Amino acid sequence: MKKVISILFGMAVLLPALACPAAAGVVHPGIRDFGGIHDLPHAAVRPNPGDTYKAIFDVTSRPDKPGAINPGLMHVARAVNVFASANVPLSHLHFVVILHGGAAPAALDNTHYREEFGTDNPNTPLLDRLKQAGVKLYVCGQAMYDLHYQTSWANPDVKVALSALSTLVVYGDKGYAYIRQ
Repeated sequence: MKKVISILFGMAVLLPALACPAAAGVVHPGIRDFGGIHDLPHAAVRPNPGDTYKAIFDVTSRPDKPGAINPGLMHVARAVNVFASANVPLSHLHFVVILHGGAAPAALDNTHYREEFGTDNPNTPLLDRLKQAGVKLYVCGQAMYDLHYQTSWANPDVKVALSALSTLVVYGDKGYAYIRQ
């Protein structure tokens, strides 16, 4: 009888964990290896796969140390993964990133990042994957100059914008949702 009670208790504890989407682990349906999410197929609010979504991510955050990935860029990857998990095609996502302030160094090519911080740019693979997913990547030209970076030092996946201010206004006027990172 004790054995049966132990088995029933074990099942009572384990079955809900197995049924929980979080128990399935982290998935990366849109951006491989970055911005992992927990798939929640029965969530109350989910994007419609037939709709188109436009957002501009205002990324100013900096990592705690130079060898770490920029947390704002990681949130952009999460956003792509959230929409992809709801079966929204990547072609229906019109996401734009503007890096400035403390986030501007993430836009440097590997050579100049290494010269500046003594380590390879950990953001390079993520920038590449974001671009492959159709995310437009910009760095503020004013921030580049303020930090004494030449615009030619930008990662080839990142375009130099006139400024973050003008980029936010231009995309805002086009109806892009504003997301501060």
